[in-house]
Amino acid sequence: MSPEKTGTGVTAVKGFRAGGIACGIKKSGALDLALILSDMPATAAGTFTRNRFRASCVDHSERLARRGRARAVVVNSGNANAATGKQGERDTAEMAKKTASVLRVPAGEVLVASTGVIGVPLPMTAVHAGIELLAGRLGAAGGRKAARAIMTTDSVPKETSVRRRLGGASVTVGGMAKGSGMIHPDMATMLAFITTDAKVPAPVLGRVLRGVVDDSFNSITVDGETSTNDMVLCMANGAAAVAVLGGRDLDVFAGMLKDVCRDLAEKIVRDGEGASKFIRVVVTGAAGVSAARRVARAVAVSPLVKTAVYGGDPNWGRIAAAAGNAGVAFRPEKVSIRVGGVLIVRRGEGLGPAAERETARALRRKEIEIRVDLGAGKARASYFTCDLTHEYITINASYRT
Repeated sequence: MSPEKTGTGVTAVKGFRAGGIACGIKKSGALDLALILSDMPATAAGTFTRNRFRASCVDHSERLARRGRARAVVVNSGNANAATGKQGERDTAEMAKKTASVLRVPAGEVLVASTGVIGVPLPMTAVHAGIELLAGRLGAAGGRKAARAIMTTDSVPKETSVRRRLGGASVTVGGMAKGSGMIHPDMATMLAFITTDAKVPAPVLGRVLRGVVDDSFNSITVDGETSTNDMVLCMANGAAAVAVLGGRDLDVFAGMLKDVCRDLAEKIVRDGEGASKFIRVVVTGAAGVSAARRVARAVAVSPLVKTAVYGGDPNWGRIAAAAGNAGVAFRPEKVSIRVGGVLIVRRGEGLGPAAERETARALRRKEIEIRVDLGAGKARASYFTCDLTHEYITINASYRT
């Protein structure tokens, strides 16, 4: 018998198995149910949407994540199970209970996530049958199917992993995510699941994850919309027999987690609904990091900036106006702006037609950097976003139909 293939994403990590199947939630017949299982007890942490109209799975998983333990995550796509009242709450609990039963793990250690259309009850007969079937198909090579099973309007699955020496052993952090539209800071229509074989106490894992999410998933925007179901969940099962408690080991682990989350976040933006260009907004010279983030966020979310990039229009006034509307104090006469590496504004004034023509040429590229120097300090921040195209309207005008 040949050895099982090395996994990808969440199953690149020792001691984790996963899988994905089509259980009948999506009318298209595409994969729509995923499971991730740790073969041993794991600590857990998560971050969750701040949208007040949150789905019951968010409340369920946040409550369990506070306990700091998890063995499995069950995820469905095609149906958000949001705005479904008491029935939705019962269905979330039933998904956890069914998963726990077939996997023979405690029900209080099964996290639940859902994504898809809001306001429609889950087809629980199909979900029950799917969980039972999928539980027997989990494997170390199942990460790719799991990543495909959580997709909605995504055009590609999103996975990544990093492996480094830590504490004398090889430690891996792996992850998968979904997201393409309704992407904005404070979480978005995205789900992300991170696994690691390091041994990390739950309070430490939670603290590191929150900091990393701020610099990754909370630093991207596609369309300025947040959602009802977003979460990032991380499980650490200790299979590598390396304890991460503090000092240099914790710094290295945090760096690995950040690499995974930023890579997944960037993949989400690159796959933005209808996107044709990837935009990196960098703000420098701010009085503080908070100020830099606010300005970067204002520029990144501006539909006028995003449509100008799509159309190749060197309209730097849109960038300046967005920065000025961020609620941050700075002196316009000290501001410089570069687009695609071209200096187009110096000390608050445009540099004229020649600079605009050069900028227009730079805007033909598929990757664009907008750099705003506020001239007010030394702090900096960055956001990832994408252009706003006709295709975005087409996708969202017919999302349900």
